[in-house]
Amino acid sequence: MIGSVLTRSLRTGSSLTLRRGTVATHSLNRLSGWTRDSNRGNHTLPDLPYSYDALEPAISKEIMELHHSKHHAAYVNGLNAAEESIGNALKAGDVKKQIELQAAIKFNGGGHLNHSLFWKNLQPEKSGGGKMSDGSFSKAVQQDFGGLEQLKSSMNASAMSIQGSGWAWLGYDTKMKKLVIINTGNQDPLTPQIPILGIDMWEHAFYLQHQNRKADYLTNIWKVMNFAEAEKRFKEASSC
Repeated sequence: MIGSVLTRSLRTGSSLTLRRGTVATHSLNRLSGWTRDSNRGNHTLPDLPYSYDALEPAISKEIMELHHSKHHAAYVNGLNAAEESIGNALKAGDVKKQIELQAAIKFNGGGHLNHSLFWKNLQPEKSGGGKMSDGSFSKAVQQDFGGLEQLKSSMNASAMSIQGSGWAWLGYDTKMKKLVIINTGNQDPLTPQIPILGIDMWEHAFYLQHQNRKADYLTNIWKVMNFAEAEKRFKEASSC
């Protein structure tokens, strides 16, 4: 699906939005806070809904600042540069260059999209992070996994199985009408399932604080998981 979106973007010269063709891509775009822009290269780094130190001690200020202001910013800059280059290639009629740039669009566009979703996944403990209230999402977790602790265990095991870099996702499958756990490599977005929760398993997300102790990172991140956001996403996804 991402490949087809990229191809259409190349053919039309439009800005990459990942919202064409399916309910899943439309939802990805809306959940991440992206909006359609007729001009290429206008993607910006979103503000965090909390301060860099707000997730401590679960996630350190140093990691949050580096992760957001450097790594996410690099994906935004890379996406803007790639879109500008595609625009120039389109004007020049350089099809080979347009094809070469698809990888940069996919990687940087995925990085921007995934992180825009990820920041909303998190919430300070003092603001309710880590606490799941009764609702349609909690009922689905109970039905599909047997409860929150079982979900954590299953998703952590899936995350630990990632070789290299990638993401562990809890998504909603609109065909099976259920929650599913899926890993994606590198910065590939979750599709066609709709993302409900995502865990960044790139080393930049945890190494400064936990070094190679991925299990410690996974234990801590659930303490600041934004289940209110998960409830919101689930309601939207399950209504499709």
